Amino acid sequence: MAKKLELYYYPECPFCQRVLRAIDANGYEGIELKNIHADAQADETLVRVGGKHQVPCLFIDGKPLYESLDIIDWLAHEFA
Repeated sequence: MAKKLELYYYPECPFCQRVLRAIDANGYEGIELKNIHADAQADETLVRVGGKHQVPCLFIDGKPLYESLDIIDWLAHEFA
């Protein structure tokens, strides 16, 4: 069964851009993008569920994973 993947980010963040480039470069599909600067509900969910206001954050079936390199590594293994 496929995991539910949601990436919380904002466009000006260089670490978010690193993750977004990796997603594009590797053709990873099925990741819902949540821009916390354009979506107040996403911003609130990031803090309420994740416990902190830090991006990038990849929610994997509702559990947060932080740090751009950790996210990229997880995606590489998941989509291998």
